[in-house]
Amino acid sequence: MQRVAELNKEHAVRAYGEVIAFAAMACLLIIAPAFAYPVFLMKALCFALFACAFNLLIGYVGLLSFGHALFFGWASYISAHAAKVWGLPPELAILSGAVAAAGLGAIVGSLAIRRQGIYFAMITLALAQMMYFFAVQAPFTHGEDGIQAVPRGKLFGIVDLANQTNMYITVLVIFLGCFLLIYRIINSPFGEVLKAIRENEPRAISLGYRSERYKLVAFVLSATFAGVAGATKALVFQLASLTDVDWPMSGEVILMTLVGGLGTLFGPVAGAFFMVTLENYLTTIGQWVFVVQGSIFVVCVLLFRRGIVGELGQLLRVKL
Repeated sequence: MQRVAELNKEHAVRAYGEVIAFAAMACLLIIAPAFAYPVFLMKALCFALFACAFNLLIGYVGLLSFGHALFFGWASYISAHAAKVWGLPPELAILSGAVAAAGLGAIVGSLAIRRQGIYFAMITLALAQMMYFFAVQAPFTHGEDGIQAVPRGKLFGIVDLANQTNMYITVLVIFLGCFLLIYRIINSPFGEVLKAIRENEPRAISLGYRSERYKLVAFVLSATFAGVAGATKALVFQLASLTDVDWPMSGEVILMTLVGGLGTLFGPVAGAFFMVTLENYLTTIGQWVFVVQGSIFVVCVLLFRRGIVGELGQLLRVKL
């Protein structure tokens, strides 16, 4: 009984700390446009959501996908096409991108989860590259030109997203809403099963859990959130391009998650903001930015394996 009471107390303290951290993050993001360029912040928020989606898969299920740009990039294309060609309002354009990403996630996941480790990673990479070359050739993507001049439209027919402030608030609401959904998934009974599969899959199977089904659902959820991020980014920059669906984008989200902290709630957000800020200030050095990113990756692997938030949590003796 005493042990149960201690565990309940620990859980309550952790939950309280997470609420405080979320409130602090939300407050910082609300006042951030007063100190930083809104478009830069919106880009960081889109990548933060992308990293959170990826972390749901690798941090809580233990599946390393090398092809997550597939969902991010194709949701961007579908959203841009829906807004520009089909004339859909922004909320439906984003929804269409998310649905497309979920469909692709179901197809890719059903093929990839049959394998583990490096084989899983290589299957996701191969399928992502297949869809990249399809994007190069498909008429509606316009090849290297991409889909340009995507109209932002009016949210629910009322809020004009051409206004930067309105667009930023919309992106912030989308990010915070998806962040809370991911938090709920992680801390639900479903999330606990995912963690059990990550720690010891044979043990989870012996307890009666059908691990492949759980992994497939987690994969589709991760793809869907990545799709929301990609679809939102297409409206923010009014552009969908090959850059978003190419393999370096998959590597970038891996790096963001690693730098922030694998398996931590706020780690991907910190990692995304760190990497986007770094790229913003290193644009003058051209291709050398990849050398800097590679160096950061090596340093994190060797010295800071828990990432920024993981190391901070270890220092403060709390789980963030």
